[in-house]
Amino acid sequence: MSADNVMPVPGGAPEWWRKAVVYQIYPRSFSDLSGDGVGDLAGVIDKLGYLELLGVDALWLSPVMRSPMVDHGYDVSDPRDIDPLFGDLATFQALIDEAHERDIRVTMDLVPNHTSDQHSWFSQALSAGPGSPERARYIFAPGRGENGDEPPNNWTSVFGGPAWSRVRERNGELGEWYLHLFAPEQPDLNWDNPEVAADLEETMRFWLDRGVDGFRIDVAHGMAKAPGLPDMDAPSVILKHTDTDPRFNNEAVHDIHRMIRRVTDDYPGTANVGEVWVTGNDDFAKYVRPDELHLGFNFRLASAPFEVGAIAEAIDESLAATLPVGAVPTWTLSNHDVDREVTRYAPDLAFLDDAEVSAEERAWAAENALAIGIARARAMALVELALPGTVFIYNGAELGLPNVDLPDEALTDPVWKRSGYTERGRDGCRVPIPWEGDEPPYGFSETADTWLPMPEHWGRFTVEAQLEDLYSTLSLYRQAIELRYARPEFDGDPTGQIPEVAWYGSPDGCLAFRRPGGLICALNTTTAPVPLPQGQILLTSVPLVEGMLAPNSAVWLVP
Repeated sequence: MSADNVMPVPGGAPEWWRKAVVYQIYPRSFSDLSGDGVGDLAGVIDKLGYLELLGVDALWLSPVMRSPMVDHGYDVSDPRDIDPLFGDLATFQALIDEAHERDIRVTMDLVPNHTSDQHSWFSQALSAGPGSPERARYIFAPGRGENGDEPPNNWTSVFGGPAWSRVRERNGELGEWYLHLFAPEQPDLNWDNPEVAADLEETMRFWLDRGVDGFRIDVAHGMAKAPGLPDMDAPSVILKHTDTDPRFNNEAVHDIHRMIRRVTDDYPGTANVGEVWVTGNDDFAKYVRPDELHLGFNFRLASAPFEVGAIAEAIDESLAATLPVGAVPTWTLSNHDVDREVTRYAPDLAFLDDAEVSAEERAWAAENALAIGIARARAMALVELALPGTVFIYNGAELGLPNVDLPDEALTDPVWKRSGYTERGRDGCRVPIPWEGDEPPYGFSETADTWLPMPEHWGRFTVEAQLEDLYSTLSLYRQAIELRYARPEFDGDPTGQIPEVAWYGSPDGCLAFRRPGGLICALNTTTAPVPLPQGQILLTSVPLVEGMLAPNSAVWLVP
């Protein structure tokens, strides 16, 4: 398809991504127009008016490519087609065109670390046998031990269990092992093979030619494996790893990102953001050098507790990791892999395990914990949106949604099975979005049999209910995003290139910072009201208390 046949990209600065508000859509859970209980692309198109009203610059779609859905789309069997679960290429094209008409850009997930085991390449690899060019596209190796019965090294899967599976060769005998850092159905690609890079370039151009405005690159710190595949020094933790883990963050990954950047540079106005789970500032900075990623996901705020020291440190370290290489910081409080901020910030209710706690006390504690979690999430939304750089909002955060404690039989995340049913996985933050009404499926679908069950008590969280409430979390997000663009106080230095904040002295349990343009943001994490900094109030996360900043709240002020 020629780029001449697609809708032009929205107007504005070619480096729009330097201070954008990007809205992450988890398509399975956003809006279902087909009535099968799973969200789809037609549902996204149907809600573009809502996203325009919210005021976001761009969308990031979690995977919609063809997939057996073992890992809900991150196991890609055909990277150049749309899975029928979500629609087809024509529907995807309509989404791009209609979003562009509303000045909203569309980015999509790219999964370069692995494929599905149903990908044609992997089928060919199994048929071709050891030493074949087909097998060289993946990471196959003979086992250790006298009969090769032990895996090639001691690596474990991020999802739990071993990172190696053994195949049965054409002669019926057990043979080589293949690497899968995630599920066995997600074999890792061999990025030492030039065919792999050529195929990814073909995939990128396929979508960029259709008007996609960039990519979120899954496992961007992966792809390149440590030379020789050395053993890990320490046992791994499910869904976590360190900067020195030989499975990730190896130097050769930067050549891969330079290749990806060269492709993107052929399409002016497009940008990539990488999922970079590294903590060291020097390591992180490498990924966002001028010839690599435009943006790197920074998970420090999403990992910080609701405590001023941790929050301030997350901000300082995030800025320190990007400033030396002239990169733009990014901020997010949650995504499809991270517990929702409302749940993370709510008080610990471990005391409810005490058998002597009454049912009334349990109900009161749970309800008040949720209210506190929502208040703190609202406050952190103002902190996040006051910071320089690019903000990513996970669908439902603007509604103040909490995680859902799902029954065991409803869990679908491969982490649940791979961990031996000890780690519940990420389903709790992926429950479908409530749009309207007082009972499931709240306008998400025609059927109440949604792919993950929706709670009975979510009527107050619906978009319909919150649009009519000036003090709702949705209204707070709308006001904050509008002010972020309308007010000059959110600007940085005169060149617009240096993302800075200046810290104010604050009472214990509080923090305050000032942007070069004049915006002041103050946060109170204590249980008592505190005096406000000097200035004119633009927005508060909750109403003031006798003219002071309420507990668990934040405020924006200008001179």
